[in-house]
Amino acid sequence: MKATVFLGGGRITGALIAGLRLAGYKTRIVVHDRNPHKLRALKREHKVIAEPDLGRAIAQAHLLIVAVRPDSVLGILEKTRQAASLALLSNRAKGPILACSLAAGIPLAKLGAKLGPRVGWARAMPSPVCRTGRGLTAVTFERGASAAARKELKQFFGKVGRVLEIPESTFDAFTATYSSSHGYRALAALAKAAQKLGLDRKTALAASAHALADGILCWREGNISLDALLHEAATPGGIAATVMKTMEESGYLGIVERGLRAGVARARKNAKG
Repeated sequence: MKATVFLGGGRITGALIAGLRLAGYKTRIVVHDRNPHKLRALKREHKVIAEPDLGRAIAQAHLLIVAVRPDSVLGILEKTRQAASLALLSNRAKGPILACSLAAGIPLAKLGAKLGPRVGWARAMPSPVCRTGRGLTAVTFERGASAAARKELKQFFGKVGRVLEIPESTFDAFTATYSSSHGYRALAALAKAAQKLGLDRKTALAASAHALADGILCWREGNISLDALLHEAATPGGIAATVMKTMEESGYLGIVERGLRAGVARARKNAKG
């Protein structure tokens, strides 16, 4: 029976499995990790099949999700290649494996060289928000990927949120931009500043969350342009307009761009590692 196999039982694996369970995903889920504590936790929380043996895990795979840190990807793929029991990776395999790496910065060219022609490769960048079913995932495929493989992977990540297929050349910029950490950091910073002005923490968080989350939902779920909403929310000469003007004069846009550029540079460093 085919299975979805995760190599790596860390944070993004836990978030993805939580979202898949929420969506009623029926395919067997197998997780391999060298840390027995992670495997026990995932088995307890999400009823996955915990498989400490790499070879036995891979032998069950139809869809293989490589969810380890970028500096560990090539190492675990080398161990996978060497595993003696991996019949599905040989020419005797009944069908191909679709493998998808979640590692930031590691290009398809490096991934495709590791496991042979029976494995088709894709990359994906899912958000931890996928645990709620409101995630966002970028996907990209190696040249020559079949229509069936593209459809399968998009449907898989589509169970936990919106899916965008983008060129691999833009993956690093997407990775630096889409992280929910932007929203969490903005929420924490706005609420902290409001507390310094006298709001209690609960009220400061409520006001800040409305400013960020509810405002963005208004744009996402409505049919009003972002420019129009900005104009509506910040009356010239008013308090909101004064706040925005002061933040921009203090370098707000430049700081955001600087942060994104640093993230892209980090991803490119991963590719060279």
